[in-house]
Amino acid sequence: MLAELREIAPFVLQFAQPVWKRLRDVRKEGAKILFEGAQGVLLDVDHGTYPFVTSSNTVSGTVASGSGLGPNSAGFVLGIVKAYTTRVGSGPFPTELEDETGETLGRKGHEFGTVTSRKRRCGWFDAVLVRQSCAISGVTGIALTKLDVLDGFETIRICTGYRLDGEVIDYLPSHAAEQARVEPVYEEIEGWSETTAGARSWAELPAQAIKYIRRIEELIECPVASVSTSPERDDTILVRDPFAD
Repeated sequence: MLAELREIAPFVLQFAQPVWKRLRDVRKEGAKILFEGAQGVLLDVDHGTYPFVTSSNTVSGTVASGSGLGPNSAGFVLGIVKAYTTRVGSGPFPTELEDETGETLGRKGHEFGTVTSRKRRCGWFDAVLVRQSCAISGVTGIALTKLDVLDGFETIRICTGYRLDGEVIDYLPSHAAEQARVEPVYEEIEGWSETTAGARSWAELPAQAIKYIRRIEELIECPVASVSTSPERDDTILVRDPFAD
């Protein structure tokens, strides 16, 4: 291994420099800087569904400590959110559907872990979790993905709150025992029979799909910045360009 490292060292070391200084300099020059989070907000070691979390902080605020640019460096924070909710592995999942509907979502959405290939657990859109994640991570706008997976459902449910020991609450409790006991409170809206697959403008979306998106915005208290309607990159409705600011 040492021999292999010595072989590539001359090429790699030419790029070695103080990260904070490099980023500060290009920022002064007006460059656009993109920071990408590798894992979801609820896998954050402090704010996630402990103990079913990763070993580090995954919220957008980590940009400051990780890059050395400081807390004012985040700018526009884009949250990536599916039109329904999924989870890989163990942990609380209030809206999980262990029935034919959940299987349909998984099949249509090709829900398998990108690294482990594990089958993802699927459920209705959990506005409580998304609202909490947007607040904790300071999300400016969301990219709503996989809208086309919901095509053909007569009725679509959205989780608007939880019932915990008889009381309705609007957040996910921090204690694992309470997380396991919460029951979703659902709001039902009419689905759509038309297809959204490949839509690239609002005009191409069914009225009910637009109503669904608008209701999500209201519940999560965060605007939709873009909507994707297929795995193809171009099949996107861009509402606000994150790089335009």
